[in-house]
Amino acid sequence: MTENEFRQGPAGGYQPHQQPYPYSNPLFQPPPPKKKGSRLALIIGSTTLAAALVGGVTGAAVAGLDSSASATTSVSAQPTAAQSTDATSAAAKVLPSVVQVTTRTSQGELLGSGVIISADGRIITNAHVVAGAEGPVTVTLSDGKQYQATVLGSDAKADIAVLQAQGASGLTAARLGDSSTVKVGQEVLAIGSPGGLQNTVTEGIVSATNRRLSDFAQRQTDPRARQTSDESSAAPSYTAIQTDAAINHGNSGGALVTTAGQVIGINSALYNPARSEDAGNIGIGFAIPVNDAKAIADRITG
Repeated sequence: MTENEFRQGPAGGYQPHQQPYPYSNPLFQPPPPKKKGSRLALIIGSTTLAAALVGGVTGAAVAGLDSSASATTSVSAQPTAAQSTDATSAAAKVLPSVVQVTTRTSQGELLGSGVIISADGRIITNAHVVAGAEGPVTVTLSDGKQYQATVLGSDAKADIAVLQAQGASGLTAARLGDSSTVKVGQEVLAIGSPGGLQNTVTEGIVSATNRRLSDFAQRQTDPRARQTSDESSAAPSYTAIQTDAAINHGNSGGALVTTAGQVIGINSALYNPARSEDAGNIGIGFAIPVNDAKAIADRITG
């Protein structure tokens, strides 16, 4: 691995005690570093497989996490009174619709997030959050109630998967917004389970729209990176909303939300100039526009 390689990693799950970035193929190529010795990595999700892609997009299992932490909600930044009111109201509306997703694979336990889209337990998450699932996955509601869920299908390229919670009814479905109307500078919240800390809320703005993640992959120039380019065909490729709201390992599959409480994106990746699986947010995160996510989910469940 050279200084200029991007390595694929999950934004969804955090998985300790495993080799970081289990995927061998470099996914994205960053601009040349200013200082020798620095590395840039695009974390699709979180520390994964180590866990699995944001389920963090890097893995998912969090060792030694106190279960009481799941009840904690935190909002970043120092907003004005009006902004605080909007953020508080939006968080209250959407938190019941965001779940924690726990996936067991042959390589360990992955942890990510998901968004409820129907009262009977239909859930959208990232494909990398449930990749390699062995049997049902576990979804945990914001109030701690758990369901077993089956994976109805997934699209690895679009990084979208659909789950069905077994025996669920009366769940709080998220209000889906129109991602085609998203504007740069718009205030947003990211909701999910970074590091296994369920019900975490962070605040920021939309930094850019129509970011083509496949453009990063096309910038690969390192000869050693090309040695494994046959694996790049499985890399996610979609047009994303860019945000500076903190997205970390475990946020994969969670919600990007407007201050009106409408979901406009499914959090999927973060861009990080570090090589450690424990690296975190630097203000460059990506979410799949909800219009695209919903269309793909409808096609998957057909």
